[in-house]
Amino acid sequence: MSLNNARDKMTVRLEKAVLVSVALPSRPFLGDDPLDELRGLAVTAGAQVVGGLTQKRQNLIPGTYIGKGKLAELTDLVKAEDADVVVFDNDLSPAQVRNLEKSTGVKVLDRSELILDIFATRARSVEAKLAVELAQLEYALPRLRKMWTHLSRYKHGIGLRGPGETQLEEDRRLVALKIRDLKDRLANVQSRKERAVRSRFEEHTISLVGYTNAGKSTLMNALTGAGVVAANQLFSTLDTRTRQWRLADWGRVLLSDTVGFIRDLPHHLIASFKATLEEARQARLLLHVVDAGNPHAEEQIGAVNAVLKELGCSAKPTLLVLNKIDQVQDLSLLHVLQKHHPRSVSISAARRTGLDALRDAVIEMISADFAKVTVDVPAANGKVLSYLAAHAEVFRQEFHDNRIRVHCYLPRHLVHHIQEPDVRIAVVEQAPAPAANDDSV
Repeated sequence: MSLNNARDKMTVRLEKAVLVSVALPSRPFLGDDPLDELRGLAVTAGAQVVGGLTQKRQNLIPGTYIGKGKLAELTDLVKAEDADVVVFDNDLSPAQVRNLEKSTGVKVLDRSELILDIFATRARSVEAKLAVELAQLEYALPRLRKMWTHLSRYKHGIGLRGPGETQLEEDRRLVALKIRDLKDRLANVQSRKERAVRSRFEEHTISLVGYTNAGKSTLMNALTGAGVVAANQLFSTLDTRTRQWRLADWGRVLLSDTVGFIRDLPHHLIASFKATLEEARQARLLLHVVDAGNPHAEEQIGAVNAVLKELGCSAKPTLLVLNKIDQVQDLSLLHVLQKHHPRSVSISAARRTGLDALRDAVIEMISADFAKVTVDVPAANGKVLSYLAAHAEVFRQEFHDNRIRVHCYLPRHLVHHIQEPDVRIAVVEQAPAPAANDDSV
C-alpha cells in the first residue's frame, strides 16, 4: 500500500456514516443532542449520516472503547443501514480502531481523523496544505500497521520476515522522512510569516478568533468589505486574511481573519497551523467572536480559550463579541452570557447591528495602549521627528535653542524606536489617544 493510498483512507466523502459518541466523566455530553456537532462535521466532510449511537460510561473499554452490548448494537446498525463508515466523536487508539473495524466490517474513523479530512479539503494556500499534510502524516505514522490488513497473511519471527512487514517498515521510514521534510518546509514558512507579521509591528493589528462557524468571516466582511467567503459551514476559513479596517474618528488598523477552533482540536493540528495562526499570536488585540445563538456558547468559549492558551495567547487583551444576536431564540440565554461577560459587545454581523458599539469598544481598548510622552530631540534629528510625525499624535511642540520638545501620545510598544543617545524621553502617564486622521495608527 502506497502512502497516497494510506492517506486515501482518511476520507468519508460520499459515504454512508453511522455516528458514535461516548460520554466519560472527563468529557460529558453537551446539550440534548450529543451527536449534533459530530453530525455537522460528518456532513461537512461529505458523509450521509444514516444513524447514530450514544453511550455513557465511567471508564472506556481498552479494546473497543464501547461495551460488548453497544458494539453488537453498532454492528447490527451498520448492517441494517448498509453503512460504509463508523465515525466516533472520541479519539481512538490504533488497536481500538482495528478491533472495531474487525467487529463491524467497515472503516472506523475517530474525531481527529475526521477533522483532518475536513482540513484537507479546505486547505487552499501552500502554507495550509503543508500544515494539513504534516498533521495527517503525524496522525498516520503510529497507525500504518492497521492500514496494512494484508500483513496477516505472513508469519513473523526470525528468518520469517514477510515482504509485507519489510514494506511496512519501509513506509514507516518514508513517512518519517516526509514528516521531517514537511517540518523543515513549514519552519521556513513560519520564519517568513513571522518576518511578515513583525514588519507590521508599528501597525495596530487585531485578530478575529473564535469557534468554527461563529461568524468571523461575516464580521470581517461587515467591517472591512473584504469579500471573503462566509459560508454557513464548519471550517470555511483555513487561510488567514488581513485587511485594513478604518475606524471612524480614530484611524486605521489591520484586521485578520483566522481558522476557527473546535472542541478537542487535535494537538498536532494546532502545532502544524502555528504559522497560519501567527497573526493571532502577534496581534495587539483579539476579537473573540461567539455564536450567541448557540446553546453551547459557554462551552465553545472555554474551548477557544483552551486553544489560545496552547498558542501562548491567553494573556493577550481580548474583547468578547457576542455575534448572531438576531438568531437567539431564548433571550434569557443571551442575558446570561452578557452577565457572565460584562465587557462583551453584542452584535449581528449579518444584519450589521451593533457595529458602532464594537468600534467604540475597540478604540477604547487599543487607545489604552497609548502613553503620554514628552520627547526632547535635537532639531537636526530628522529621523526621530519624522517618526513621531508618522506614528504619534502630537498635540504641542516647544523650541529651545537647537532642540525641540514634542508632547504627544505614542503607542507604548513604539517608545523604544525613538531611544537614541541624544534623545530624552519622559513617559508622563498612560492615557487614551485623541482622534487621529485616517492614515495614522
